[in-house]
Amino acid sequence: MADFQLEIVTPERRVYSGAVQRFQGPGTEGSFGVLTHHAPMLTSLQIGQITFLDEKGKAHRMATSGGFAEVGNNQVTVLVETAEFAEEIDTARAKTAHDRALELLAEKQDVDLASAQRALLRALNRLRVSGVR
Repeated sequence: MADFQLEIVTPERRVYSGAVQRFQGPGTEGSFGVLTHHAPMLTSLQIGQITFLDEKGKAHRMATSGGFAEVGNNQVTVLVETAEFAEEIDTARAKTAHDRALELLAEKQDVDLASAQRALLRALNRLRVSGVR
């Protein structure tokens, strides 16, 4: 299978840079996949899971929280707020964030509901990607 270049970047660092066989991302309009010679496109990403096969055929999973993906000229560039490989996720920290978000949502007073809901979605996503249900 032909390869293409994948770059995954957060404000803090370049998380991944290398050749891949396929890529799948959590678009705001639904999940989308990319293979070599994909048509150019630009899309927004929601909180979700990125998956890709590297050039050796090894599968990788990442938890991500919002951003953009650009596809063109056999390259995918992903710019996201956060990105963590499944095996790097601190599940204890994710569980704590999950519980804290639930507490905030239960209070309903003096709480930014949108922020609390987003925090809950991020925590649930990190737990799901890490394999914790």
